[in-house]
Amino acid sequence: MSICTPFNCNGLKLNPSKSNTFKNLLTSQFISQAIPHTVPLPSLHFSQSCKANRKRFQLVTASAAPALEEAPKTSFRSKNPKDINVLVVGSTGYIGNFVVKELVRRGFNVIAVARERSGIKGKNSKDETLGLLSGANACFSDVTKLESLEGSIEGLGVSIDVVVSCLASRSGGVKDSWLIDYEATKNSLVVGRKFGAKHFVLLSAICVQKPLLEFQRAKLKFEAELMEEAERDEGFSYSIVRPTAFFKSLAGQVELVKDGKPYVMFGDGRLCACKPISEPDLASFIADCVLSEELVNKVLPVGGPGKAVTPLEQGEMLFRLAGKEPKFLKVPIQIMDFAIGVLDFLVKIFPSLEDAAEFGKIGRYYAAESMLIWDPETGEYDADSTPSYGNDTLEEFFKRVLEKGMEGQELGEQMIF
Repeated sequence: MSICTPFNCNGLKLNPSKSNTFKNLLTSQFISQAIPHTVPLPSLHFSQSCKANRKRFQLVTASAAPALEEAPKTSFRSKNPKDINVLVVGSTGYIGNFVVKELVRRGFNVIAVARERSGIKGKNSKDETLGLLSGANACFSDVTKLESLEGSIEGLGVSIDVVVSCLASRSGGVKDSWLIDYEATKNSLVVGRKFGAKHFVLLSAICVQKPLLEFQRAKLKFEAELMEEAERDEGFSYSIVRPTAFFKSLAGQVELVKDGKPYVMFGDGRLCACKPISEPDLASFIADCVLSEELVNKVLPVGGPGKAVTPLEQGEMLFRLAGKEPKFLKVPIQIMDFAIGVLDFLVKIFPSLEDAAEFGKIGRYYAAESMLIWDPETGEYDADSTPSYGNDTLEEFFKRVLEKGMEGQELGEQMIF
């Protein structure tokens, strides 16, 4: 592995010893039990940048990776994958890491931008980060700072063919959403274009169809600017990928069910539905977008195989696979409406509660909105119109998690998504 130095929800258990007061119902623990969806949550902040001065650029070999070489100026789609330089930002995030692995497996020359200490709260050491990016060329930089990212890529001394962005805010907070979902993502576009990128693959989210949240508005603003860039330059193209829920976001109540506790859901458990897709299948679809002419200049909603499932059906599936008698705790959605109203009022007095109010709205959104194609004409979600991709099924995933647990798929800080 070549390294540029020195320079990239559910799941908490309810505490049975605590009463379900409004306060407890508002905690991320409670929300996580009843909200089955997620948004892409890759890595956030990055460390100091690679030096732009080539004389100070050092290469350290940590594992086998394709050598970075300047590619001839021809259409990148006509080249062999090993000659295509793919810049991945958000490379150590949950989906981003699957994408890096898939691109490496397909033989692309992957340049993975990352923090030296990656992961939630920088839990991974530099060596662990390099291990996550095995087979890719790791470049430690800060995507939130345009000059830092630009200097890092300039230090590599190569052109870029394709940029793949798997960046997304971990928290969904107001400022963080604009910093990551818009500014950092735009930085990757600006830098990619400067160094020759002709195609941009964006990992977005299907929920931006009904933009009621700050991170959705930030994503949509960048999507619009990405499309405008393609309109200005016929030689540039994009693929905007809008996935549904991820498998891991639906596994937050597995341990509860195993222990014979009730499955928590809002309303009757039929307020929303999704066609969940596995992380490897999503990574494969994103990798398809690098070369496929059929996926160019399109917004691409994508779900997994099979029919859409509601929280009620997910719970029934879990109880059946665990061999337990079904038990459900049905929570009125009005509880969240009341709490959000209180928080919105308090924000006017205490602006520091802005993110808390936004988190409440995020919880409410995923408790009631489906992760499916939205039909504005009928005002309804359409499961049949939501494309399916891949082979991995939710039932197979639940079986595996019931037997082996969630090792390697920890839910982390994004548990309320």
